[in-house]
Amino acid sequence: MFDYVVDVTDTNFDYEVIAYSQQEAPVIAHFWAEWCIPCRVVDKVLREMAEEARGEFRLARVDVDRNPKLARRFQVQSLPALRAFQQGQNVARLSGTLTEAQVREFVRTTLPDTSRLLLEKGFSLLKLDSPAGAQQAFEAYLQQHPNHPVALLGLGRALLYQGQGSAALKALRAVRADHPAYAQAQALLPLAEALTQARYADPLDSGTPQEAAYWRAAQLAQQGNFPAALDGLLDILRTDREYQQAHALILSIMALLGEDNPLTAQYRRELGLVLFS
Repeated sequence: MFDYVVDVTDTNFDYEVIAYSQQEAPVIAHFWAEWCIPCRVVDKVLREMAEEARGEFRLARVDVDRNPKLARRFQVQSLPALRAFQQGQNVARLSGTLTEAQVREFVRTTLPDTSRLLLEKGFSLLKLDSPAGAQQAFEAYLQQHPNHPVALLGLGRALLYQGQGSAALKALRAVRADHPAYAQAQALLPLAEALTQARYADPLDSGTPQEAAYWRAAQLAQQGNFPAALDGLLDILRTDREYQQAHALILSIMALLGEDNPLTAQYRRELGLVLFS
């Protein structure tokens, strides 16, 4: 077992628990005794959780028979007893005969949700043009928060940047309609649908020049060449302003790129000139 599971004593508790919770990560202190049968169940669950968390919190084990001062200091009157520490403070407590579900809930509710960092990491990596890394971050977050609308939207965006239309379509369609992210997900659907179909489309078998140009543009978008794709779609509209698929795909690509991308402003101006000049 790594150092995120430690046995502590009267002499090193302040360093291994109090100071550690200030400088490194939250700490769950488990007050137990050899003769306490329920303590064995709790200890097993906590050890498993600490190993699963890989350092997101530390488990500190306190044998009350050998460390009676600590038991008195934290008013331990029954075993097993749990104390949670954050930033050097005892923020929560629980004691008595505990089920596995109660132990897990105690840890979950008293420790900060560090998985939120995965969500932030995903969106940061998208801005840094690292969609594969962003995809991993969003998928990791969704493992802990299934069907989270914002994470699904982020995953859909990451997949679109990699040309994975079918997977993006699945993620975007899973965003529930009563969430603010729904409108953004809907705006990306034309691109996801086009990329999905582009895998099987052959521009040479198209019925019209506009259709052939549309599938070439979709394939360029699938390769991540958005400027070339947008140029091709604008050329379609220059010959046929009523070609709704091309118009919808342009808007969807711009929705993916975002308002802060210079390409969005550039091609929005060009789209306006094509449609209204």
